[in-house]
Amino acid sequence: MNLGTAGSFAVLSGSTVTNTGDTILVGNLGVSPGTAITGFGPGIVTDGAIYAGLPAATAAESDLLTAYNFASSEACPGGNNLSGTDLGGLTLMPGVYCFSSAAALTGTLTLNGLGDPNAVFLFQVLSALTVAGYSSVNLENGAEGGNVFWEVGSSATLGTDAALQGDILAYGSISLNNGASMSSGSALAMNGAVTLDSNDVSASAPEPGSGWLLGGSVLLGLIAGYSRRADAGCMREARRSGAAVARADTRNTNVAAASSETLSVGVTP
Repeated sequence: MNLGTAGSFAVLSGSTVTNTGDTILVGNLGVSPGTAITGFGPGIVTDGAIYAGLPAATAAESDLLTAYNFASSEACPGGNNLSGTDLGGLTLMPGVYCFSSAAALTGTLTLNGLGDPNAVFLFQVLSALTVAGYSSVNLENGAEGGNVFWEVGSSATLGTDAALQGDILAYGSISLNNGASMSSGSALAMNGAVTLDSNDVSASAPEPGSGWLLGGSVLLGLIAGYSRRADAGCMREARRSGAAVARADTRNTNVAAASSETLSVGVTP
């Protein structure tokens, strides 16, 4: 499915984007017709740029609307109506799957590409999509995250440390709780806000790397893109390590203080 210019955005919102913590976006970040983007930094954008109320974001929102309408109009075979079924624990083949109301993912959903890297998985959700904390999507047998699409009629929520594959095309808002990730996909909200909290989101079609910008070969462009993703990953690990050390130091200080108090209590003047 063609997302047009929206495909280069890791995060796109029609109103506002709010971030807390060390979020890393690989791809563009945009808002239109709204203009408010907060929390960058500490959040960072790599392999892309920030467009707050600018023509690039407006064009992307227009392309998002086109893609959303296309996705919602695709026919869903009767046997693929999963209304009332939790996606967790299922293994699905390429195709269109639909929900007549809300959809939930609790646990692991496996998508089997049947050996075809071009296999498409489209999920049509009439109302809300909720991915429970620590739940994930597993791709196997050639399935690609860039060919997975979640068309959501209202809002989408990813729980703590949830790991989703594919692009979310939401009519309303999108919320990613602490540590949730989209390693090959974008959070694209037509009308509502996008709320982030220490997340990793990598657009499946980010802005070209410096190889293209300098007129180099496609190979150089790919190398530049992968290098920036690696740099972003290293930055996150460094931040996590620093935070872990800080927490350990705090615990050690508290333990030492508590031990000192215990010894003082035990001393008789």
